[in-house]
Amino acid sequence: MEEEDPPPVVGLSLCHSAPLLWRAPDLRAVRSQGLVGALLGSLPRTPRQNGRLGRPLLLLPEEERLLTEHRAAAALPDHDQDRGWVELRQQHEEEQQRNFEEQSVLALEDRKASLLRAMTSSLTQSGAGTTDEDLRGHLEALDRNFSFPCAALAVQLSTTRAGLGYCPEARALLLADWPMRELDAPSCDTRYQVFRDLRGRGFYLTSAGKFGGDFLVYPGDPLRFHAHFIAVCLALDESLPLLDVLAVARLGSNVKKTVLLCSPGTDRVRYTSVQWSGMV
Repeated sequence: MEEEDPPPVVGLSLCHSAPLLWRAPDLRAVRSQGLVGALLGSLPRTPRQNGRLGRPLLLLPEEERLLTEHRAAAALPDHDQDRGWVELRQQHEEEQQRNFEEQSVLALEDRKASLLRAMTSSLTQSGAGTTDEDLRGHLEALDRNFSFPCAALAVQLSTTRAGLGYCPEARALLLADWPMRELDAPSCDTRYQVFRDLRGRGFYLTSAGKFGGDFLVYPGDPLRFHAHFIAVCLALDESLPLLDVLAVARLGSNVKKTVLLCSPGTDRVRYTSVQWSGMV
């Protein structure tokens, strides 16, 4: 029997406590392993949009731990990061120069249009006539004397470029503190056991904070399916107030999802489904 190839190793950057992926091949690699994460950055040409997001990809702590457990995550080597920063900086500077040239042309055309409107308006009010030579002379003088300052350049901020800063402290912020952190708190361990079990069953998981749970559980890729379950992770000996059960069940009913109470045991994870059927 042929052995399966090990999963590709992705490069993680820790921004404080947040595990981030910046490289496009790393994003594709974790997606092929069924890990979704959440895109945080803006795209270079549309920095103020909300519909489409770009790199970096923020991983859940459980996703980070699963990659580490499978030896599929490592810190980016310093020399690779330096080489990538040099290339990104060069691309950034070239793009900024192109943007400056484009905006210079647009600013000059706008200034000419404003000059023509002002001259035409003033001459019409005074009743005096104007000649093409006068207009041509003013436009030529504007061409000779016009300068577009760099300070007026409209800069598009984008988080898809990592490490463009010249400040060593800013660059050091993106370096992972290796070895990876140990997420061994009891609450973290409960969530991780549930995450690992559901991922092993083929489900895709994302954060469910806005639904009052721990994970949203999808039967397939979230780009193709809606979530079917809201997973709430609890220890076997942990009590849950009845009002909290009613609240999460009611919320699950409103968004057409089934609530799963997930409790890791000694041999397996136990699941209890909760659905709202109405007040008695």
